[in-house]
Amino acid sequence: MEYQDIIYSKEGHVATITLNRPERLNAFSMAMIDSIQRALQDAAGDEQIRAIVITGAGRGFCSGLDMKSPPDFAAVSGTTTVQLPRLPLIALDIDKPMIASINGPAIGWGLELALLCDIRIAAEEARIGDLHVSRGVIADNGGLFLLPRLIGWARACELYFSGQLIDGKEAEHIGLVNRAVPLEQLEAATREVVNNIIKQPPLAVQMAKRAMRDGLASDLKAVQDNVLLILRLLVQTEDFKEAMSSFIQRREPQFRGR
Repeated sequence: MEYQDIIYSKEGHVATITLNRPERLNAFSMAMIDSIQRALQDAAGDEQIRAIVITGAGRGFCSGLDMKSPPDFAAVSGTTTVQLPRLPLIALDIDKPMIASINGPAIGWGLELALLCDIRIAAEEARIGDLHVSRGVIADNGGLFLLPRLIGWARACELYFSGQLIDGKEAEHIGLVNRAVPLEQLEAATREVVNNIIKQPPLAVQMAKRAMRDGLASDLKAVQDNVLLILRLLVQTEDFKEAMSSFIQRREPQFRGR
C-alpha cells in the first residue's frame, strides 16, 4: 500500500508511523493526514501489532498545518457542507496503545496528533503548544476535547488562550507528556516504554484501554458493569491461561493474543 508523506513500517509487534516532510518540520499536508489515517487502520487490523509509535523525521515531530498549501478556508465560512478530518475519531477508536515519540516541535495539529496518543515521550528541547487562537481560529483535531482532560481546565485554558509554547521539561511537569529526556535518549526511552507494553497480554492491554476510554464519558456503575463483561471474556482466553501457568511455573510467559 502506498503512503504519501509518511514512512510506515512494522517490526515484530510494533508499527511505526514516521511523518516524513522534514524540510517543512513535518507540517501536515492533506495527503499526510490521509496516509496517517490509513496506516492507523492497517495497524489496528493487524493481529501481530500490539503497539503503534508515531514520530517525525528530521528535527520536528509536526509543526502543524502546512500554511503553504492550506485547505480551502473559504469553504468553512460558506454554505457548503464541510467535514473536519476523521483522524481523531479513527485514532480514539483504536484499542492498541499508541505512543508519541516527540523529537521536535509539536505545534497546533502536531500537538493534537500527540494528544491522540495514549503515552507521550518528548525530547527536553521539543517546543510544544497550540497557536490556533493566535491565528484567529480554534483547534479542530480533537485537542479541545483531550487537553483539558489530560492537564486540567486551568492549564489547558492558559496554553490555548495565550499561544504559549513550552519545552519538553515543562510539558512533563504539567503532565502533558509522560517523560522528557535529552534528544539523544529519546529513541531508547520510547523503545523501553514500548517493550514494557508489548510483553504484556495484548488482549488485556487493549481491553484496559477501551474500558478507560469509555469510562471518561461514563459513571462508576456503568464502568463496573462493563469491566465485568470484559473479565468474563478475558478469563476464557489462552493468554489468561498462559499468564496463570507461567506465574505458577515461574517462567516468562509467551502471549499470543488469543
